[in-house]
Amino acid sequence: MMKIDFNSDLGESFGNYAVGLDAEILKQVTSANIACGFHAGDPLIMEKTVRLALAEKVAIGAHPGFPDLQGFGRRRLEMNLDDITAMVAYQVGALAAFTPKHKLHHVKAHGALYNMAANDSAIANAVVTGIKLVDPETIVYGLANSELITAAKSANMKFAQEVFADRNYQADGSLVPRTQPNAVITDAQEAAQRALDMVTNKAVVAITGETVSLSVDSICVHGDNQSAVALAKQIKQLLIDNQVDITSEITVRG
Repeated sequence: MMKIDFNSDLGESFGNYAVGLDAEILKQVTSANIACGFHAGDPLIMEKTVRLALAEKVAIGAHPGFPDLQGFGRRRLEMNLDDITAMVAYQVGALAAFTPKHKLHHVKAHGALYNMAANDSAIANAVVTGIKLVDPETIVYGLANSELITAAKSANMKFAQEVFADRNYQADGSLVPRTQPNAVITDAQEAAQRALDMVTNKAVVAITGETVSLSVDSICVHGDNQSAVALAKQIKQLLIDNQVDITSEITVRG
């Protein structure tokens, strides 16, 4: 039976602002990428989300991003590579401090940092270096076939190749930018079928019609919209119905 991890970006509330449906999403996923206070989240939300994840036996990962609350970490920031490394290490270490043994299952960069690291080898290496400074045994989550995966391999880090059930793809394997109207898939049935197709066929059809080959270790569904819970439930059930084992205990590559 094929094993696939099912992850979501969570802990993105901060202060008086509530974002996402974390408690409900955590009942569906096997791993959580928890915001670390830069693009979203704050110390109290970080602690609470870790606690909720532990209660649901969900694997805990850090979700570091750019220091950009106003833009939710989705704006490209030009930063020195050493600054990126330090910024990532700072956030990863902060979230690890809230876990029982100060250990994380994985680290997944957020938003613009994730996309920039997917395409730029220097940024990818800076991100991986920051993760490795905190814990060289942590799994690096990255966009399938991206520079971030290449950087993790070069650093002898464990890694998991990630795909997105609720995002459209371009012909080069990158995600359609959120600035475009067709970037996000909101129909639960379509997203679930997309997830199953990626797992069984190891490929996705780009918006321009090309078939893009993919390796799949983990599937992401976003938790910051009202349809997230229904989306997650339908994806999970369709995978289970097709003999896919949903688990964070994936065979990591590296």
